[in-house]
Amino acid sequence: MDERKVLLSVKDLQVKFRVRGRILTAIRGISLDIYENESIAIVGESGSGKSVFTKTFAGMLDQNGFVSEGSIIFDDEELSNTDVKKGFVEKKAVAMTLKKLNRDSKLEFGAETYKQILALESEKRLKQQLSEEERNEVTAKIDDLTFRRTELYNQKMTFDPSKEKDRIHAAAAQIKDYDSQIKALREQEKEAVRQHKAALAADTDYLNAYNEKMTALKAQYAKECSQEISEETIRRNEILAKEVYLSVGRYGIAKRIQLIRKLQKALRRAMTLGVDLSDDESRNAVFDSVVFRVRYVSETEEKLHGVCVLNLAKIKYAKDWSQIRGRKIATVFQDPMTSLNPIITIGKQITSIIIKHQHCSETEARARALELMGKVGIPNAEKRFDDYPFQYSGGMRQRIVIAIALSCQPKILICDEPTTALDVTIQAQILKLLKDLQKEFNYTIVFITHDLGVVANIADRVAVLYAGQVVELGQVEEVFYDPRHPYTWALLSSLPQLAQRNTKLYSISGTPPSLYNRIVGDPFAPRNPYCLKVDTLKEPPMFAVTETHFAKTWLLDPRAPKYEKPEIIQNIHEKLMDAFNI
Repeated sequence: MDERKVLLSVKDLQVKFRVRGRILTAIRGISLDIYENESIAIVGESGSGKSVFTKTFAGMLDQNGFVSEGSIIFDDEELSNTDVKKGFVEKKAVAMTLKKLNRDSKLEFGAETYKQILALESEKRLKQQLSEEERNEVTAKIDDLTFRRTELYNQKMTFDPSKEKDRIHAAAAQIKDYDSQIKALREQEKEAVRQHKAALAADTDYLNAYNEKMTALKAQYAKECSQEISEETIRRNEILAKEVYLSVGRYGIAKRIQLIRKLQKALRRAMTLGVDLSDDESRNAVFDSVVFRVRYVSETEEKLHGVCVLNLAKIKYAKDWSQIRGRKIATVFQDPMTSLNPIITIGKQITSIIIKHQHCSETEARARALELMGKVGIPNAEKRFDDYPFQYSGGMRQRIVIAIALSCQPKILICDEPTTALDVTIQAQILKLLKDLQKEFNYTIVFITHDLGVVANIADRVAVLYAGQVVELGQVEEVFYDPRHPYTWALLSSLPQLAQRNTKLYSISGTPPSLYNRIVGDPFAPRNPYCLKVDTLKEPPMFAVTETHFAKTWLLDPRAPKYEKPEIIQNIHEKLMDAFNI
C-alpha cells in the first residue's frame, strides 16, 4: 500500500460550525491518506462526522462551517501545473511587486527588535484588560445564558398561542430575565476594564519605564531597518515576485490586482516578523492566508511555469472550487431525486455537465452522455435520453446520478450512502456497477455508510469514525476479522446477521458525546464496557497493530489488561462470508 500514490493527504484536520452563538467541533484532528484507485469506506453512527469529513474536501461545507486547523493536500498534476503568459502587463506587475519586496525586505533586519516592541505593547495592553481567568469566567457565564435564552426562545415558538398562553408568557418573562442578566454581566465587564485602565494611568513609575524602553527600542529598530539588503535576498525576492503572479494568474484582472495587494501585505507582515521565506513550508503558510501558492519552476520568453500545492483546506474562492468539484471530486448522494432536477430531461442534465467541464459541442456531449448511460446499465439509452426523472425507477435514477458524477472522469468519487434508499437486490447491482466502472475509469471510491455489509462488498480499507475522529483504520479483512477498538467491536456486534435465534439484538448503549464541549480522554469511554481509568483522563494515541492496521484505544497499550473481543464476533469469518457473500 505504501508504494501507491497518495491522492489525498489529510493532516490534523479540524472542522467547526457556528451554531446558535456556540462553536461545534465536528471533525477533531483527523489524519488520513487516501490512495489512487482504492476503495475506502468511512463508517460510524449518525453524527460521527462521516459526511462532514467528505464535504470538507469536496467544497460543500455549509456556510456556518469552516476549517480551523489542518491541511488537505490534493495531488493532481493537471491542476498543479500552472502557466502564465509574460506580456507587457504581466512583466510590469512582477517588476512592481519585486520593487516593493526589496523595499520591505529591510524590515527583516529589525525583526527581533520588532518582536520586543510587540511584546512590550502587549504587556501594557494586558494591564488595561481583564486577566485571562476573569475574561474566561465572564465569557462562560454569558455564553451559557445566551445558549439557554436561544433554546427557550426556540421552544417558545413551538407553543400554541390559542392553548398555551400561560407557557408563552412564562417563557417571555424568563427570556427577559436572561437578557437582563446578560446586560448586567456586560456592564460588570466594562466596569472592571475601566478600573484596570484607571489603575494603570495612576502607575507613573511603570509608565515612565515603559516610555523609556519603547523609545530605545524604536531607535534601535529604525537603525537596523536602514541597512541594505544582500544580492541573495534580491534573488529570493525575484522568485517571490514571480510566484505572486503565478498564484493569481488564473483570475480576472480586477481580482488579480486585489490578490496581488493582499499577498504583498502578507509578505510584508512576514518579513516584519522575521519569517524565513526561504523555507518552503513557511512560504506556503504566508501564501495560504490569501491564495494557495504556485511554486516557480521555470520560464521562457513567453510564459512563467509553476507547480501549486493544492491545499483544499485553504481554498477561499468559488472559481477554484469550480475546477475541482465535479471535475476532479464528484459526489453521489443517498436520494437520487435530490440530485436530479425534476423538470429537466435526463439527457439535458448529463450533457450540461459535460459541456461545462469538458468544453465540447452539444453533439459531442450527447454522444458522450449516451455512452455513459449505456455503461451504467440504462437499457435503450437513445430512447430514454429525453425522459424525465419521474419516468425512471429508483435504481435507474441512481444509475443516472452515477453517470453524471462520472461524466467528467473525476479522480475521487464520494458515495454518500448511495444504496440506502434502494431495495437489497438493486443495492447489490449498484455496488457491482461502482466496482466495475472503477476498473475502467480508475477513480478512487470514498464510500460513506452505516451498513457494514456494504463495506464488506466494496471496500479495500475501512476508517471507523467516532465523535469526529478516526478510531480504527485498516484493510477490510483486518477490521472485520481482527477489530481492536471497542467501538468497532460494538458496531460489528450490532450486525443483525450475527444475531442468534431467540436472542436479543445487540445495541450500543448511551449516546455520542456533545461536540459543543471539550472532550477529555477517550470520547467513547462513557459507552465503553471495557473502559479503563486512563480512558476518562487522557486521549489515547493511535497504536499500530500492523503496518496497515491502526486503532486509537488504550487497550493496545502494553500496560493495559488483556480483554477478549465479545463472543458474538469471535470467529465471525464464516458468518460474514455467508451473510455478505464476500
